[in-house]
Amino acid sequence: MAGPLPPAPPAACPAALRSLRQREFPRLRGITYLDHAGSALFPESLLKAFTDDLRNNVYGNPHSQNISSKLTYDTIEHVRYRILQHFNTTAEDYTVIFTSGCTAALKLVAEAFPWIPEGTKQTSSRFCFLTDSHTSVVGMRGITALMNVLSVPIKPKELLLSEENRLPAEEQNCTTPHLFCYPAQSNFSGTKYPLSWIQDIKSGKLCPVKIPGKWFVLLDAASYVSSSPLDLGVHEADFIPISFYKIFGFPTGLGALLVNNRIAPLLRKTYFGGGTAAAYLAGEDFYFPRKSIAERFEDGTVSFLDIIALKHGFDVLEKLTGGMEKIKQHTFALAHYTYNVLSTLKYANGAPVVRIYSDTDFSNPDLQGPIINFNVLNENGEAIGFSQVDKMASLYNIHIRTGCFCNTGACQMHLGISNEDIQRNLQAGHVCGDDVDLVDGHPTGSVRISFGYMSSFEDAQTFLKFIIATRLSKSGNEIPVQSSVTKLMTESVPDDLPSFSNADKLSPIPHILDRELKDNLSARKTTVNWQPPESEAESIRAAVSETAVPTCRRSSKPITVTNIYVYPIKSCSAFEVTEWPVGNQGLLYDRNWMVVNQNGVCMTQKQEPRLCLVNPSIDLKQNIMVIEAEGMDPISVSLEENTGKETVICESKVCSHRVKTYDCGERIAGWFSMFLGRPCHLIRQSSDMKNRSHQKNTKGLAPAANISLSLVNEAQYLLVNVASILQLKEHVSARLEVPLEIEELIRRFRANIVISAPESFEEEEWAEISIGSLRLQVVGPCSRCQIICIDQQSGERNKEFLQSLSAARGKKTNFGIYLMNQPLHSSFPDILSVGSEVIPVLKENTEIQPPTSNEEKCSG
Repeated sequence: MAGPLPPAPPAACPAALRSLRQREFPRLRGITYLDHAGSALFPESLLKAFTDDLRNNVYGNPHSQNISSKLTYDTIEHVRYRILQHFNTTAEDYTVIFTSGCTAALKLVAEAFPWIPEGTKQTSSRFCFLTDSHTSVVGMRGITALMNVLSVPIKPKELLLSEENRLPAEEQNCTTPHLFCYPAQSNFSGTKYPLSWIQDIKSGKLCPVKIPGKWFVLLDAASYVSSSPLDLGVHEADFIPISFYKIFGFPTGLGALLVNNRIAPLLRKTYFGGGTAAAYLAGEDFYFPRKSIAERFEDGTVSFLDIIALKHGFDVLEKLTGGMEKIKQHTFALAHYTYNVLSTLKYANGAPVVRIYSDTDFSNPDLQGPIINFNVLNENGEAIGFSQVDKMASLYNIHIRTGCFCNTGACQMHLGISNEDIQRNLQAGHVCGDDVDLVDGHPTGSVRISFGYMSSFEDAQTFLKFIIATRLSKSGNEIPVQSSVTKLMTESVPDDLPSFSNADKLSPIPHILDRELKDNLSARKTTVNWQPPESEAESIRAAVSETAVPTCRRSSKPITVTNIYVYPIKSCSAFEVTEWPVGNQGLLYDRNWMVVNQNGVCMTQKQEPRLCLVNPSIDLKQNIMVIEAEGMDPISVSLEENTGKETVICESKVCSHRVKTYDCGERIAGWFSMFLGRPCHLIRQSSDMKNRSHQKNTKGLAPAANISLSLVNEAQYLLVNVASILQLKEHVSARLEVPLEIEELIRRFRANIVISAPESFEEEEWAEISIGSLRLQVVGPCSRCQIICIDQQSGERNKEFLQSLSAARGKKTNFGIYLMNQPLHSSFPDILSVGSEVIPVLKENTEIQPPTSNEEKCSG
């Protein structure tokens, strides 16, 4: 292992790193970005150098022969050499094949490797891969299966014992090619697997499967090279797939396959695209490939401008950091420090706050990368769902990654999830990437944080303060930090921890005082308390627990509608009415419009809280929507749809739903842009596409009922119960130490229908309800997000509301229920009125399952 870097003067370090971040990453102001394993962040100077290059040069298609095209071709070849130089090798030993990313590089290997299929006289090939591999590696077996090649998953511990599989000398002359794939660094846990395996496997010292033949090695380096140097002059893998955004942050959609020239001539190609042929005939089956391996496998025109950006990426990275070895030391030191503190945190009863999934003790950067994977536990040792942790982190503007990280094998290994569990969870509706984080109390995934070269000690501190504040805080003024934790927080940063010095190189980070930590946390005590004191938590859960719902109605008192709210523009203010027509999409004109940014992406209060200050109202008599906001002249929009020939219908997306919309014009766009201070447009759902483009086939509804949705996230209506709000109000008021008005809380939950039922949370036991002639099906609970933290009258945020709800409800942040229309029997719209009686139908199973969409279910 390389020794620690010489320290720079400690006093210069904080200012130097702060200066670099302000200069190169001003967009990180107020953000703690801890998903560097997901994507690196590009520095400002990279973009400037790249755009200056484009402004000063003309780059043509490299397949042409003119001057600008020759410049492009030569620049691309220069970038190939620069890539090889970065990995300490040359064009004599390796060829760089540009791809769209690491996944495409892996697919190329699976398709081109010289497999020997089963059923021939020759010994057949084997495709072996480490179970701790990215989905894209495991997915190669789909191609090998079509080629009649057997796939063999290998567990890490099995490979370490594979010396027993060594072949006798007489069987070592077989030339059948086999391929073994493994990651240089696990994208799940950050474990670094031995690079010595490359030579050991190729030489036969290690043998994944006891079978005659010649082994080739694919080293999945995508995660590893983002923060560590890879020396291909020493570790001569046969195939090395990489993605450049993992290193530079820009460009995205560009990767490469580095191929050892000794195997390159053996690769087989079937399809040939533009630029890959030396000659071919259209009328006969004749094709002769180009001599260059790179040009033979780069079908069509490469992404040449993005490739040119790589040159600037390498130059800027070297200038800012001094090289990958320094990045390795810097990022590992941050991970080492964070791991030490995190692993020491305990509740008052001695139970650990987190369960860390790691194969190392974070003592050696050659064995461990800058990734920490864990689950948060409660004081009883039970896992708190990763989705809830993610929501809480977002309140602090901490960006983390959750789930299984496209690595099911590692997830199963570390979390103890069996093959049967995976299949059972799928049947229960859980799929990769959704927010179903607990099934029968067992986690389906975890939380991952990761550091990059621009990460700072303050980033680690902010994350640790978040965990301490939300898990260990009491209602008093002081955060209880055990003495062992205090020592780690103040002393565990090594003196030679690298950061950036005035010369833009790496140097130490100063210590932080325990007093500063406590002062910082105490100053925020009114907004950081995620978990209440134990006695309070028990009383809350006894009253509010989502499993403590009655099996039958305990009261015969009538239930009535107390408030009706229409939200004409998604994520804008509510329009309260006493009665309102109901159509086939829910309340008439509810969420028929939405505000989008200059890229056509829906804007919500998560990104722009000031949307709640926009007040739309519907005038049915004048057939207009009037839009008002403080400091702005009112503006109106016709309720008549613009169906003229000049209307351009565009596709938009609301959560996972595809919708057809049209723009409401420049006049309205200018109004919203002026008020919000950013370019935006108002768009409306196109009615002629409503029934076809935004539907939900809801379980339990009549077979013919494909329910039509407006621009809502999940369902046509959201219902909340005043009794449930009052139950929550007591605890939120006590924690805020200020009185709260019930109307304020009602508006925060952005429901369409507010009811007054005798029992709090009894709505969670309903299967359907009737209100007058309306029959509404219950389709699940509403899992709340940070929008409830926004005061709908002022636009101000307060973390306490979501944290109080989380503490009160135990495992989830559910509040309110989603409803869908049963088919209307009349062609005339029904009327929903305040004061109408609500008649519920109880369900047999009182546990409501959340909707199965993979998006957060928020009442936008």
